[in-house]
Amino acid sequence: MIRVLGLSLYGPQAASHRVRLSQFQPGLAAAGIDLQIQSLLDNAYLQRSFSGRRPSLQGLLAAYGRRLQALRQADRFDLAIVHCELLPFLPGWLERQLLQIPFLYDCDDAFFLKYRSGRLRPLQPLLGAKADRLMTAAEAVTAGNTALAAYARLFNSNVTVLPSVVDTDQFYPAEPPPAERIGEPFTLGWIGSPSTAPYLQLLVEPLQQLARERPVRLLVVGGPAPAITGVEVIEQPWSLEQEVPLIQQFDVGVMPLPDTPWARGKCAYKLIQCMACGIPVVASRVGANVEAVSPDCGLLADSCEQWLAAFRRLAADPSLRRRMGRAARQWVEQRYSLRSALPVLTDLIQRTVAAHPSR
Repeated sequence: MIRVLGLSLYGPQAASHRVRLSQFQPGLAAAGIDLQIQSLLDNAYLQRSFSGRRPSLQGLLAAYGRRLQALRQADRFDLAIVHCELLPFLPGWLERQLLQIPFLYDCDDAFFLKYRSGRLRPLQPLLGAKADRLMTAAEAVTAGNTALAAYARLFNSNVTVLPSVVDTDQFYPAEPPPAERIGEPFTLGWIGSPSTAPYLQLLVEPLQQLARERPVRLLVVGGPAPAITGVEVIEQPWSLEQEVPLIQQFDVGVMPLPDTPWARGKCAYKLIQCMACGIPVVASRVGANVEAVSPDCGLLADSCEQWLAAFRRLAADPSLRRRMGRAARQWVEQRYSLRSALPVLTDLIQRTVAAHPSR
């Protein structure tokens, strides 16, 4: 049995924990790989963060203590998987001293920008190269999309694109599909978190225009929604139990993104969730969205006019939505499913451990 320590930043409520680590546990176990996950920041931290409250200092100190304890016991494992960083605000060279076993470095965001921009930019001289140093020291890097992989290859020659995927047994189309519902407003849906909800502002103008032409509903799951004149806007809290039933209510899934360095590192997970449920999508032509959305599955938009044209086209043609939804489901099964990604991660773990027989 190969023993692997997964070191996640957040607890199970965070998509990164589930998507990059925990959903692989059963399949890895069947291949003789025991993946145990230690989360730095728990669900309580996330709940405080999403509600706009400051984290508890006592809670943060306890989290650091748990992580240090896990690192002291890491020699019981054959390999570690580090998601983004071990301990925030700690230099990469010191993290490397704390982790004394071989590790894979995993990223599903442009995490290397964390200490180079925004409010943390003053820390760049100390921490700006933190992710770069961890990628250099890793046995291999798993990157959520080709843009992240290209960056990782500047520091490590052993880089594997491991997309953020869904379990297609858990994400599946509704019966009947949304395009067959009669008498309902044209329903656009978005799923995410409070941190990405501001991107919905990009849709305000095209949706206002569309609402002058037909009844429109915007269903927002997991974050605050903008007020849009003429549009029925519904906010729903995210929960694991309601995630799929809510997505199944969408006629079209949307993923607006600004064209920024951070957004270019996004892994199109919102789109993949929708497409797995047989929902066609419209997305900004940014980053991994371009890889994830084939012309059969959805439409890409660069401007307000293009968003509006895409919405008009899909709203007017239920049969097109059905065809795109079926193609989207097949596309996800082939390229963005747990079933397709599991052998990739399994093989990488096995090869990496085999390269260190002394362990």
